Amino acid sequence: MARTTNTAPKAPKEPGRLKQMYQVFQMTRRYDSLAIWFLLLAFLGPVLIGLVLAFLLSRDQILGFVLYIVAGVLGGVLVFLIVLGRRAERAAYSQIAGQPGAVGAVLKSSLRNGWTASEMPVAVSPKTQDAVYRAVGRGGVALIGEGPRSRTQPMLEGERRNITRILPNVPVTFLYVGPDAESVPLHKLPVKLRSIKSALRKPEILAVSNRLNSLGRNGLPIPKGMDPTKVRAPRPR
Repeated sequence: MARTTNTAPKAPKEPGRLKQMYQVFQMTRRYDSLAIWFLLLAFLGPVLIGLVLAFLLSRDQILGFVLYIVAGVLGGVLVFLIVLGRRAERAAYSQIAGQPGAVGAVLKSSLRNGWTASEMPVAVSPKTQDAVYRAVGRGGVALIGEGPRSRTQPMLEGERRNITRILPNVPVTFLYVGPDAESVPLHKLPVKLRSIKSALRKPEILAVSNRLNSLGRNGLPIPKGMDPTKVRAPRPR
């Protein structure tokens, strides 16, 4: 009888770094027609600067001439990768723009410089799926409405009343991400947050964030006339 061996199927091999970069480039080019021109400029600019410096400063020195050219090429590769990452991120956001939860995805992946937020909204309209997200940072509290401004503004006002009731001295800023002309484009939301004027120090940011998180945990109302600490179990008959 032939002996059979049970071999587990091999996991698919992950693509290498160069292949991943090529896939990102193809995706970016597919959704961003101007990306290839920005990438060419990003690479060729430092290379040309390196060539100019080589001719001006090291024309008679072979080693210096070569080093300037190599530095220009390396600089071009670095700037190329930075621009590719930015354009790829913008292309990815363009695919989810207008979908419920898009703002949460941006807040989860792109917040920096002292801003914190949750990908889960603090308020959602069950009828229209419009949502309100909350971020806390050096600029105070930012409330971000996801949906048309005419529908999200009342939701933002309601959340601001809840915040000012417990934190009256913390500034609250409204931002809108939606179909309106004056709304913030999805890929510019992190930049818009960072542009808000600083109002809190780092310890204050943590204190405000903790206070607002406790507000979310204690948001369920208690029925009037009932004290849950004095409720007694019914006596057995």
